[in-house]
Amino acid sequence: MAQKVTIRMSAAAAAFVGPDTPKDEKIRAARGEADLPPDNLGTILLILSRDPDLDVRTAARKSLRELPSEELLAMASSPQAHPLLLDLLARLHAGDRKLADVILSQPEAEPRTVEFLTAQGTEPSDVEVPDEDAAVAAEEGGGEDEEYLSKFKLLQHLSIGEKIKMAMTGDKEWRLLLIKETNKLVSTAVLKNPRLTDPEVLAIAKSIELNEEIIRLICMNKEWLKIYPIRKALVENSKTPLPKALRFLTTLNDKDIQALSKSRNISSVIAQQAQRLVRSKKR
Repeated sequence: MAQKVTIRMSAAAAAFVGPDTPKDEKIRAARGEADLPPDNLGTILLILSRDPDLDVRTAARKSLRELPSEELLAMASSPQAHPLLLDLLARLHAGDRKLADVILSQPEAEPRTVEFLTAQGTEPSDVEVPDEDAAVAAEEGGGEDEEYLSKFKLLQHLSIGEKIKMAMTGDKEWRLLLIKETNKLVSTAVLKNPRLTDPEVLAIAKSIELNEEIIRLICMNKEWLKIYPIRKALVENSKTPLPKALRFLTTLNDKDIQALSKSRNISSVIAQQAQRLVRSKKR
């Protein structure tokens, strides 16, 4: 069963898309023949493009395909643009780089939309737009809508802006790739990704291959510092600022401090301080 999607709109707009609206009225609205509220045009066409009736869906998508470029850009740049509308516009106008750039600049653009756009070239291509059920399935984490290039190969063709956007919205595979980027704007953007998990942060905190700015930002996050394994990993990581590492050391349990006092794989300063803590607790 398709998942219901809640989309807010004015009462004037709702009159064209309600469950009791006659089919012929929906068709007129989908074709742009009705007196549609300009501010809600995109929302109306989005909803009608997901209507159970095939004729209504087809008419709405045809209208979205044929809208003038200026209207499309205004629709996509609106702060009220729904993520589903951005995704539909991206697929209906695959290859339109100007429109793609506007959609990519939208903070509400979904990860699947970003992935789709960054996988497209600059030339228009025939892209099959999912019907209502397929679109809902994609929202729920279902099958892929398109055959994408491998993420690693695709990464080579992304601009810095696109990499930053992907770092902040992409899935785990994208985060694993982009955290390793030499550009600090890209790699640190991964830490702003709301889907970043605690185990991923722990793995990052353990890494000595990443730039120091990433480690510094982890040290500043109070929520992550509440997690004991992350604090321990930061103590052991040579890229952790020394004052931070020394402070975190004092929060570890006796067993771990004892082990660190004998370790040759950490900073000598940390090891020496661990030895002092061990001696002080024996007194």
